[in-house]
Amino acid sequence: MTDMLIFSIGFACLAVINLYRLVKGPTGADRMVAADSVDILLCCAMVLFSLYSGRGVYLDIAIISALLGIIDTMLVGRYLQGRRK
Repeated sequence: MTDMLIFSIGFACLAVINLYRLVKGPTGADRMVAADSVDILLCCAMVLFSLYSGRGVYLDIAIISALLGIIDTMLVGRYLQGRRK
């Protein structure tokens, strides 16, 4: 059980490190990739923490966050694609 907690803390730390690219990204596409990877890492951390704690509410939040992250990525991709023309 402690392995899951260590991995979830590791995923959260990687997400914090990835926030640097989100803030300092030279282009909008770099910022979007960083935001998407932060979302994925935090979802993985929430799933592992849900398994660790035995509470399903964290799993529900992780699924909703992942779905919203996919929609966000598609919308920003459409926006960036239309802006280059």
